[in-house]
Amino acid sequence: MVKTRLSTLLPAVIMSLALLAGCGNGANPGSSGSTNPGTVSPADGSASQPAAREELIFVNYRDIRDLNPHLYAGEMYAQEMLYETLVNITEDGYEGCLAEDWQVSPDGKVYTFNIRSGVYFSDGEICDAYAIKANFDAIIENKDRHTWLEMMNLLVGVSAPDANTFVIELSEPYYPMLTELGVTRPFAMISPAAMKDGSTKDGVNQYIGTGPYVLSNFVTDEFAVFERNENYWGEKPAIAKITVKVIPDNQTRILALQKGEIDLIFGKNMIDADAINQYRNSDKFSVALSAPTSTRQIVLNTTNAILADKAVRQALQHATNKQAISDGIFYGLEEPAETLFAETVPYCSIGLKPYGYDTAAADEMLTAAGWIAGSDGIRVKGSQRLELKLLYNSDSVTERTISEYLQGEYSKIGVSLNIHGEEEQSYRDNMKTGNFDMVFNICWGMPYDPQSSLAAMRAPVYGDYAAQQGLEDKKEIDQAISDILVSTDEAQRQELYKFVLTRLHEDAVYIPLTYECNKAIYRSDLQGVGFTQTQYEVPFADMYF
Repeated sequence: MVKTRLSTLLPAVIMSLALLAGCGNGANPGSSGSTNPGTVSPADGSASQPAAREELIFVNYRDIRDLNPHLYAGEMYAQEMLYETLVNITEDGYEGCLAEDWQVSPDGKVYTFNIRSGVYFSDGEICDAYAIKANFDAIIENKDRHTWLEMMNLLVGVSAPDANTFVIELSEPYYPMLTELGVTRPFAMISPAAMKDGSTKDGVNQYIGTGPYVLSNFVTDEFAVFERNENYWGEKPAIAKITVKVIPDNQTRILALQKGEIDLIFGKNMIDADAINQYRNSDKFSVALSAPTSTRQIVLNTTNAILADKAVRQALQHATNKQAISDGIFYGLEEPAETLFAETVPYCSIGLKPYGYDTAAADEMLTAAGWIAGSDGIRVKGSQRLELKLLYNSDSVTERTISEYLQGEYSKIGVSLNIHGEEEQSYRDNMKTGNFDMVFNICWGMPYDPQSSLAAMRAPVYGDYAAQQGLEDKKEIDQAISDILVSTDEAQRQELYKFVLTRLHEDAVYIPLTYECNKAIYRSDLQGVGFTQTQYEVPFADMYF
């Protein structure tokens, strides 16, 4: 699916440099032929010119996994290549995709979509309103899995009055409706013939969509091959074949790029700051950085006996040197985060006063709260030591580095910080159940922010719900979030957002660290590398050599 690139995410950091000279293309797994470009002899008899390459070698740190578009295990960049949704989210708002256009009832509760004619799944099945309904029926069958999207909680029903018309009815108006329909999953459409007896909750038989690419071959934990969908209804991409190699190690990926074995590294967690710095002035490779996509943060559990005191939470805010983290760990590539959401996020530019780095203020606040330095320098209150545990994802080198830094910093104000890493699934399980004092997390990022991140705070989706249980104003915050989601008045919605974001900021539940950005390093003859409104999409359909 060809989405409008978000121009504001393409700052001057994107460097168009010289063509990559003498860089081999590398072998394509599963291919018997050379990937070297051929030549074309012009009709006028002039010197032959190299043919434009039509194959791209991409890399990811893990396998594509389960690409069922109605579940959450698969790699989102791969799902974006295969599947499409009713609408696309663009820089300028929403545009039709599988739906040409739509109408919304005056009360905001009924959406009627006019389905694009002449669209087929890559297995030859027609993608009409009946196929769209079959997908929604499969999603609704597994509704409990998708209630993190408020739309699922408000859904009354869906219908297909005819092959060209699809209708969604809600119990209340819901302003993020089109955003949720336009994100990668779960509202992407798969061929009904690929479902298992009309269901997708227990898996699918094949990964068949309407998108610009089809999956032609893959070997688990080694590679996957995507080929251009020659029957695609929209503009066909210039890149005819994309091979995705699996290379878990960051340094090995960089070495593969240098050797010409891959053409593109893309993703906020795929490239470290050292690599970006190394290639900023390269004559063979280009670098691209997006504007902020999400916020790297530490969540404080207000049910913890120590962190239940707002003064302690606010002291930790003042003791966190975000500029030092930005400069020392990210070389300034991730800007210091002063608030839970960047001011560039819709509804979030509300003039909140940041917690400045001020260890003297932190000292005063802790002393005033009754925490007195003990003989070993760690503060005590009665018989209790000011001792906290920070949980991080052990698969993240960055989180471990930040943890070690904060451990030293917090000791300066008399806080003993014990750091503990767990593998990703265990880390997530403990976060969701509230089994932590402090834990690393990120907000959901664009286009989910702020609405989806806030909506999920009202239920045990991630760690937010558990962390906020000690707040006196938790019920007020939750009610205001619910009111936001069904608001129809733009001014009222902005006031509600201001109320919620101000409360969370003053309650000091979150320590924002840096604003994450999306990153790419690629050979300089690859054009069209940019970023879209969906941070997990790699816009292959825009790329060409």
